[in-house]
Amino acid sequence: MSERGRPLLRPLVARTLRVLKQVEYWLIAQVALGLLWLLRLLPPDRALDFADRVARRLGPLVGRHRVAMDNLRHAYPEKSEQELQAIASDMWGNMARLAGEYVFLDRLFDFVPGSAETGRVEVVGEETFIRVRDSKKPHIFFTAHTGNFELLPVAAAAFDLPVTALFRAPNNPYIAKYIFSTRADAMGELLASRAGVAFALARILERGGNIGVLVDQKFHKGVPTTFFGRPCYTSPLVAKLARQYDCDVYPARAIRLPGNRYRLEIYDRLELPRTDKGTIDVPGTAQLLNDTVEGWVREHPGQWMWFHKRWKM
Repeated sequence: MSERGRPLLRPLVARTLRVLKQVEYWLIAQVALGLLWLLRLLPPDRALDFADRVARRLGPLVGRHRVAMDNLRHAYPEKSEQELQAIASDMWGNMARLAGEYVFLDRLFDFVPGSAETGRVEVVGEETFIRVRDSKKPHIFFTAHTGNFELLPVAAAAFDLPVTALFRAPNNPYIAKYIFSTRADAMGELLASRAGVAFALARILERGGNIGVLVDQKFHKGVPTTFFGRPCYTSPLVAKLARQYDCDVYPARAIRLPGNRYRLEIYDRLELPRTDKGTIDVPGTAQLLNDTVEGWVREHPGQWMWFHKRWKM
């Protein structure tokens, strides 16, 4: 083919590759959503236990398992290989349960504020939810990918506390659409993490609203910090928004309990580090968030997503 014909061919090749990628996404989504549909035919406990068992067998076969094991070896150099494999196995079981719980959210979340009865979900820090709800100023909640973190905004909604949750949509648009619709039904307003989202969050805080943010992912343009003693980049978003809008920052986490039960914990506001001029110290706050999450992960290491490439600089 002549050099003149090659430039004409390149757009066609690019379009073909895009179409093939969409077909691949569609096929993967049909399989994934079909499996979730089959799970819904079972009682929740049986479905979640089954998903857990399957994931513990299949998880070690995928490439991300190697990433998880490398991260675990760096985080826990004192642990044996057998101990690390056990943590990774727990992680895969946790991930499978998280996926399966999407189809049972309406049946799993049984917490009723003010009720003396205990069910699957217990909440520690009810008074904080109520105090924030009744306050007239903006607030920021942060959490991590631990346990079923998706239940936190559901709990806020149960307290009539509006929280706009920032989330990272999956690359697969068909799965992303399903997850977004499932989340939106139970969790209220959602914002996908993309370019310009910081301005949308800022407008919510300007109106005196509340936002929820996951803070345990790599951020390419973040501030240098450490996590488990290793250098990494962390998003400065929470610190910058708290500094700009003078809003309190609250940690919140989800813990998976035996018997398909859950504990949601919301803590009192953090005392953020400040500079000599009295303004919030952005790098110091980013490190404080990391230290908080690290404490959570060390307490329940099998409930965190170790396959993230969190430390890649």
